[in-house]
Amino acid sequence: MAFQLIVLYNQPDNAAAFDKHYDETHAPLAARMPGVRSYSTMRPAATGGEQAPYHLVAVLTFDDQQAFEAAAASEEGKAAVADLANFAGKGVTLLTGPAGMVV
Repeated sequence: MAFQLIVLYNQPDNAAAFDKHYDETHAPLAARMPGVRSYSTMRPAATGGEQAPYHLVAVLTFDDQQAFEAAAASEEGKAAVADLANFAGKGVTLLTGPAGMVV
């Protein structure tokens, strides 16, 4: 069963600087993690005139939990985690678990 890492990035003080670092540095680091089957992002839109609680949501899918754990323990995984301090100063929430299928 596929396994996912979902990363919820809080709203940054400087969205342009966050986006530049994420797009040019962090995303390529995360994409190089071994075993990543798919990697997608979205920037939630404001609804009802209110800013979304998260600036960016990233979803990384792996073949299974073991593949995720190996990716997290890899040099690329460690580098991606260490890089969070360089741009995600307002914090992130990490969610992991089996990916369900909705038909």
